[in-house]
Amino acid sequence: MNAAQWMEEALTLAEEAAAEGEIPVGAVIVDREGRVIGRGRNRREAGDPLGHAELIAIAEAARAIGDWRLEGTTMIVTLEPCAMCAGALVNARVERLIFGASDPKAGFCGSLGNLVEDPRLNHRLEVIRGFEEDRARALLQRFFQQLRKGPIETERWQSG
Repeated sequence: MNAAQWMEEALTLAEEAAAEGEIPVGAVIVDREGRVIGRGRNRREAGDPLGHAELIAIAEAARAIGDWRLEGTTMIVTLEPCAMCAGALVNARVERLIFGASDPKAGFCGSLGNLVEDPRLNHRLEVIRGFEEDRARALLQRFFQQLRKGPIETERWQSG
């Protein structure tokens, strides 16, 4: 697999989140060999304030390898991580971050701040910004356009 295939999986997870009425964000974590070891999609509306796609993927990856240190891994996510998720990426020692759409209102990997590349921290990530950005942004825009029409329903989202 390569970054395009991993982003495709993240976009699929984001679509699944949208069908559940969640903001469409999907994330995957891959190990050095390119195997997906963690997956996540937003789950905040399900009642979990920590239910960000990135945090779910980090937790699954840590369980998969049996260690909190995710050294040598790459996270691929459809939307620029917020400050909380950026901090988790640093603390989990993720090596690389690839994200789709920038988030000018909450992104903390270059937009509002840049936690993941802050030289004052003990770990920094390599960051690739804007990967498949048009697709990731279009998914978010479609979600919010439909949300303005009323609650997202699975049938309506899939037909949209």
